Amino acid sequence: MRRPLAIAGAALLAVAAAWTALTVLNQSGGTGAAAPSKPSVPATAEITRQDLVDTKTVSGALTYSGERDLAAGSRGTVTRVAAEGAVIRRGRPLIRIDRKPLVLMYGKLPLYRTLRSGMSDGPDVEQLERNLKALGYGDDLTVDDHFSYATRLAVKEWQDDVGLSETGEVDAAQVTFLPSAVRVTEAKAAVGGKAGPGQTVLTVSELRRLVHVDLDTGDQALAKKGAKVSVELPGGEQAAGKISEVGTVAKSQDDSTTIDVDITLNKPPKSKLDQAPVEVELVSERRKNVLSVPVEALLALREGGFGVEVVEGGATRVVEVKVGGFGGSRVEISGAGLAEGMKVGVPAT
Repeated sequence: MRRPLAIAGAALLAVAAAWTALTVLNQSGGTGAAAPSKPSVPATAEITRQDLVDTKTVSGALTYSGERDLAAGSRGTVTRVAAEGAVIRRGRPLIRIDRKPLVLMYGKLPLYRTLRSGMSDGPDVEQLERNLKALGYGDDLTVDDHFSYATRLAVKEWQDDVGLSETGEVDAAQVTFLPSAVRVTEAKAAVGGKAGPGQTVLTVSELRRLVHVDLDTGDQALAKKGAKVSVELPGGEQAAGKISEVGTVAKSQDDSTTIDVDITLNKPPKSKLDQAPVEVELVSERRKNVLSVPVEALLALREGGFGVEVVEGGATRVVEVKVGGFGGSRVEISGAGLAEGMKVGVPAT
């Protein structure tokens, strides 16, 4: 058996072993069949052909994707800071230091140099110009990688409107580039406090909700990118989703080792909570169109392995079986002469 099946089925096999603890059966012949005898089973169950799905429920948290820290780009006194839970979009200030705003603009490239006339061409210039255009500045501005005179005029017009000194230059004290609108997760600076370049002032995230699981590395086989899962959200809300990211680096946490697993929900949840505990049902394996019996039908054989007691008319015989996947309270079996519809012995209920 593969490891995930062994993990999921160990407790169930223990049940089968306990069921036969008082009567250990002899395996005879190469097929594991015993001589027919009078029925002695307290009850019977059918061998059925069906799909088996083994699942495991783990704890997770409803949160937001893409969390990151933002740093101040200038030194001074914090005079305003975005509230926790606020959504900040392009052109809006994230924080004000000495009443000067640090404005959000969209882009994947961080602002790593001052943008001004005479600088070398680059994608950071094009990124700034695209934002200026989107905000309604620079009628004569051509969006390219060159910081032109038209770019300078557009910058000065924008600076005047937002309350910055009209220098025609843009640096990290004025603008932060992020891929999209953000949600303020935590304000780490308070009005009246001091801030300096590189000091974290806000923690922000994307607007997309997701479920995060710190998955024990022993259950790593349960997490496959793209696999479907079901999630129980706060208030009993049920949601479907799929695994979107599986971490590749293990981390130590509370005397255990875990990996990060992110789950994208198929539709936004009703819950408005920023953080909330959830339960996630992971599917470890799906076995299609296999023969199965209740787990308690398994008998522990003296020579090792398992068998089932087949009931035929007025007699029974023990057949050695190979155990496969688990699903609910049933187990996949295969063995010589076994077929759908046969009866096997089980404990009395």
